[in-house]
Amino acid sequence: MKATSCIIVAFAALALGARPVSATATPLSQTYGATKSAPATKPAQAVKVVDDKALTDRIEARLKADASLKKFNISASVSGGVATLTGTVRTKAEKLRAARDARVPGVTRVDNQIKLDKDAGKSVGQEMKETAKTVGEKTKEGAQTVAEKTKQGVSKTGEVITDAWITARVHSNFMGEDLLKGSDINVDTSNHVVTLRGTVKSEAGRMRAVEVAKKVEGVDRVVDQLTIK
Repeated sequence: MKATSCIIVAFAALALGARPVSATATPLSQTYGATKSAPATKPAQAVKVVDDKALTDRIEARLKADASLKKFNISASVSGGVATLTGTVRTKAEKLRAARDARVPGVTRVDNQIKLDKDAGKSVGQEMKETAKTVGEKTKEGAQTVAEKTKQGVSKTGEVITDAWITARVHSNFMGEDLLKGSDINVDTSNHVVTLRGTVKSEAGRMRAVEVAKKVEGVDRVVDQLTIK
């Protein structure tokens, strides 16, 4: 009876077109090639590149905004991240300050070629004012020199009469005097006062030495310290 029932069931299945399912049948998902989709790849982040021109503009803006540096002629240029500074400033501290201003994000190195110049940053007006001051000082010095020469006096030959000039002239005049031959006279002049020291051969020689010294231009007084030997 049981065998008969089984035959009937199998026949019914064949009649309906159904296919027996194998225990080892391939899963439906694999049969139709369906696969689980892989996670989407995130887009790579764009690397932020700072343009050399933008860095140059940023540095120059900082230099112009710096109250202690804006009066100077400083130029900046950036190439490959290296900032080059040129121009002039007055002090080393100002040069270092410019280098600090050039260290903006994106700059890898600062090549500081700024030179020191004590006249850097001066306006045309300042330079003219200082030049006029210098000229005025030189004119004043010249006037003082002329005044001193006028005070000292000028000889008949146009020479300025100084203490050294008087000493030389006294010595020169002694050389032609017979009464002073063989004498040993030292002449010292200070503020147009002549002092005679040393020895002469006679009283006449002593008096003649004093007389000759008094006749020299510019001599105010003669101090006689000569001795007879």
